[in-house]
Amino acid sequence: MRALQVTELLPDHAGATLAEVPVPQPGPGEVRVRVRAAAVNFPDLLMTRGDYQLKPPLPFVSGLEFSGKVDALGEGAADWQLGDAVVGGNRFGAMAEYCVAPAAGLRAKPERLTWEEAAAYPVAYLTAYVALVRCARVVPREWVLVHGAAGGVGLAAVDLAKALGARVIAAASSADKRDAIARRFAPDAVIDGEPGFRERVKELTGGAGADVIFDPVGGDIFDESTRCIAFGGRLLVIGFASGRIPELSMNMPLIKGFAVVGVRAGEYGRRFPERGAENIAAIDALASAGKIKPHVHATLDLADWREGFAMLERREVIGKVILIP
Repeated sequence: MRALQVTELLPDHAGATLAEVPVPQPGPGEVRVRVRAAAVNFPDLLMTRGDYQLKPPLPFVSGLEFSGKVDALGEGAADWQLGDAVVGGNRFGAMAEYCVAPAAGLRAKPERLTWEEAAAYPVAYLTAYVALVRCARVVPREWVLVHGAAGGVGLAAVDLAKALGARVIAAASSADKRDAIARRFAPDAVIDGEPGFRERVKELTGGAGADVIFDPVGGDIFDESTRCIAFGGRLLVIGFASGRIPELSMNMPLIKGFAVVGVRAGEYGRRFPERGAENIAAIDALASAGKIKPHVHATLDLADWREGFAMLERREVIGKVILIP
């Protein structure tokens, strides 16, 4: 089968190649899926050069998220039948014609979603749900400021916050991205995400500041966010796409009465399995009801994986890039 295989950890993804590899066989409790679509995520890029916390033994096949049809069942994988349409997330292995995943880690593909949309939503929307519902406990009419709003996770947060009834301010770095967000998701406001945004946020919120700030960027964006968050607000730390991990003087949350909350959706599910299952069921129900709509920026053949990776590195992606094995 065709697969994007990593044989060495090198800069510029030089150790990754499109290769012919054996079709994997499902073990006990596992399912083999004929992959119809695989999403590109930043961890996929980082893992090709060994810069991610997870370092699979070499060689390995890239790819976290996928959609497809059940192709073979391992012993004990009784919850699925051949031909079932599923979505799932592995730590790696999805960028191939076939992948093997634990049966318990798969779920039925929402019928409303295309194969490409189904591959695009599991990780991003789960992160957004854990952040906004579990950690921030967003309620209708609260102001939610989303940084990096054009990215996969940021766009999911915009979409989900609207579904929760929040008033949403989407911050993005370019006019093209802001226009696309406004057209497709119609948040209450779309603003320039570069430093200097705090006065605009205060203006939009009547001077109070944002009740919830979703920050996958860090660096200067985090620093300025502490100056436009409402009293009693929740500043959600999602990641550090800027490359700088910020530091915070504790007098700021003391004086302004806000909380800084770290968000790790996967770890949340591992720590609280029942709530983790509820989270997944909730986003699947929203997708099935048409209340959330993942956005696919581009669909490419697996052979064009370098272009897909480059799109993320150039930070031009709105939503997700999808590869078709």
